Amino acid sequence: MAAKIDVGVIGATGMVGQQFIARLANHPWFNVRWLAASERSEGKAYADAAPWRLATPMPEAVRAMTVHACVPGRGPQVVFSALDAKAADELEAPFASAGHIVLSNARSFRMDPLVPLLIPEVNADHLGLLPEQRATHGWPGAIVTNPNCATIVLAMALAPLRIFGISRVLVTTMQAVSGAGYPGVASLDILGNLVPFIGGGEEEKIETETLKILGADGGRSPLTATISAQVNRVPVIDGHTMTVSAELSSRPDIASVTEAMRSFRGQPQELGLPTAPDPPIVVMTESNRPQPRLDAGVGDGMTVTVGRIRACPVLSHKFVALGHNTIRGAAGASVLNAELMHAQGLLA
Repeated sequence: MAAKIDVGVIGATGMVGQQFIARLANHPWFNVRWLAASERSEGKAYADAAPWRLATPMPEAVRAMTVHACVPGRGPQVVFSALDAKAADELEAPFASAGHIVLSNARSFRMDPLVPLLIPEVNADHLGLLPEQRATHGWPGAIVTNPNCATIVLAMALAPLRIFGISRVLVTTMQAVSGAGYPGVASLDILGNLVPFIGGGEEEKIETETLKILGADGGRSPLTATISAQVNRVPVIDGHTMTVSAELSSRPDIASVTEAMRSFRGQPQELGLPTAPDPPIVVMTESNRPQPRLDAGVGDGMTVTVGRIRACPVLSHKFVALGHNTIRGAAGASVLNAELMHAQGLLA
């Protein structure tokens, strides 16, 4: 893998686009060569088109790079999509039709039965859908999606528990304001407050996407469990926290559940992929952890942290889970998807 693969980012000026650029800077396998965004950014230098919102500096390599229009057929074969859902609805399929491999963060194609909804540690085998996807849609390229930012945290935490038989799950999320993009939630709505609603079908996405990810036959046979989600926006910058109660059919003891999470590994760890955290799940023993301020950045933002694993008097077990929503829950997830595809020879 000595020769780097040229890649592009579409929707490059927004919050997720900026995270893509930050995650790809100095990447050992990928080289950002093409940036695309809306018409108002077309023709500008990236530094002029994208007010930088991240704590880390804008990579020097992209500052003077010209921002192009999101036109399928232009740019490298491999593109990372940070488009919002409306733009993704219109553009991602034409990009795949033009021969691009689209690593998407948008919801538009997540529930397409022929599009992998991928978490590499959890369901790497779902990439087996790609030949059928190409044959059915007539795309010389492909679309691979990562899940909703809260879904990734939940599915990662539940994946080790499949061996015990998952039947019912109740999850309540406390989601960071960065998940709303920029400028996001108005300060007078969120400061010192909690908003018990997030638009865009957030609860439904958690309930349905998780079952596809944890299912068989590329997700076409969803996990036979019931998930009920309630979502809240809280005054936290980064890091989605959730309290989870799960009914596990075999009623394992707490030590067995803890060990299953602590020992969980997947293909990214076996292959030593560049951005794969090892371990992907960190189990914390402190009674007051995980916390977003302290733990969202564990594993360079790619690790899911879990704590307070204990018995549940309603279902069988309960715990707290946390993940960085714009890294593991967005750009970092797509980059790891691309790394797995490259390791499997699927980006040729």
